[in-house]
Amino acid sequence: MVKKIFVALLIIAAIVIAYRFLPVNDWLKHFQTYVRGLGALGYVVYIVVYALCVAAFIPASILTLGAGAIFGFIGGTIVVVIGATIGATLAFLLARTVMRKRIEEKTRGNKKFGALDRAIAREGMKIVFLVRLAVVFPFTYVNYAFGLTAVPLWRYVLATFLGIIPATAAFVFASSAATKAATGETSDITKIVYIAGGVIAIIVSVLIGRIASKAVRRAGVDDQ
Repeated sequence: MVKKIFVALLIIAAIVIAYRFLPVNDWLKHFQTYVRGLGALGYVVYIVVYALCVAAFIPASILTLGAGAIFGFIGGTIVVVIGATIGATLAFLLARTVMRKRIEEKTRGNKKFGALDRAIAREGMKIVFLVRLAVVFPFTYVNYAFGLTAVPLWRYVLATFLGIIPATAAFVFASSAATKAATGETSDITKIVYIAGGVIAIIVSVLIGRIASKAVRRAGVDDQ
């Protein structure tokens, strides 16, 4: 847990430093202007890009942080959760259709995936939800792996949607808070509150993940 919290602190520090010493603020303002210039379509564009990145095995962590900086906490969380869920669903469906053989080859002999498959056979949607909370597997990878299991599509989608909310909200809030602290015309005390809030949000997310990890291990899936 200490390692994860340390990484979270580094992320927040990196955001603040980037805004101080790089023209990130200008880049973001241009992109923000572009997205907002599209109106409601801007949200749709961001969601589509996010979903495609997830389905294409492209880490979307930068987009998660960007959503917090551009759309704020609430808007950013909604955009990321929807985009990630759509991307995860696309990957799931691809694994059950055109990419099935390729994914089977990659997971064949993988003890961790075998344990996950057996656990889902016993407890289904519960395991998907816990894996999402605990981040037991890399997000982009497990989306395809889940497609080879027997979990029904609607259960998978619902469990994914609900399971990714805590971590998503934490990182989007941290990004939004760090952005306000670095660029907003606020007092030093307010900036400290923003940064502290971001750190606390991520710590809570890590604690939730640890609880979920223990539950996943009890179900027979090792997260180490």
